[in-house]
Amino acid sequence: MTCNSEPVAIALIDTHCHLDAAEFAGHQAEIMRAAKTAGISHIVVPSVTRDRFAGVSALCDQHPECSAAFGIHPMFIESAKPDDLLVLRETLLTENPVAVGEIGLDFFVTSDNRARQEYFFVEQLKLAREFDLPVLLHTRRATDTVLKHLRQNAVRGGIAHAFSGSREQADEFIKLGFKLGFGGAATFLRATRLRELATTLPLSCLVLETDAPDMPPEFVLRGSPNKPEYLLHIAETLASLRGISLTELALATTANARSVLAGLPR
Repeated sequence: MTCNSEPVAIALIDTHCHLDAAEFAGHQAEIMRAAKTAGISHIVVPSVTRDRFAGVSALCDQHPECSAAFGIHPMFIESAKPDDLLVLRETLLTENPVAVGEIGLDFFVTSDNRARQEYFFVEQLKLAREFDLPVLLHTRRATDTVLKHLRQNAVRGGIAHAFSGSREQADEFIKLGFKLGFGGAATFLRATRLRELATTLPLSCLVLETDAPDMPPEFVLRGSPNKPEYLLHIAETLASLRGISLTELALATTANARSVLAGLPR
């Protein structure tokens, strides 16, 4: 956590932050100022439903330090309609996003709608292929199935958001051109397997994220929202785990984010 009053001399990219969430309503300008002070130079804002496309687009227009991604999140599939995919296609055509996302599968909350989730996921992978865009993946309790569909529907890489799989699964994502997102979960001492991955995976495969307002780091009071400014603490944790400087970690993860999300402004 940072209390600096002046911007720190690094440039971090938060590759996954829901800045349009209700928890941040009316406070985005303040949040962006705090993030800039903490060295966050850019934020990727993924959408989760058709109804949020316009809000995410307007937010990113208002804040040039933000870039939009558009997609239909697997946890909202039950309320999604087939023509939402047509609206998504039109949005990808007109809004110039950096990725399709947040998309994927979630078998943690429920697997009863598995076929429906997989249908929307595959259709969105097809759109990513059509527009030659990377994807931001949600893979909770569904990593192997997500990998199966990626092998069958090759896309231009992307980010496995909030990665929590095995080393073998990590290697499979890397082979398919993906970076792996690490956030607040890696700051918990009890997350031994995740911290080992953050330590031993090639540095060239890691990107940083908050998933704010969700998945706060260990120091955040229970029930309080995560914030983009906390990315600095996450970066400090990963640098410490790997035995490298914060500057080295920042330079690498920022370069990684730009390599996989080619549409990010330079």
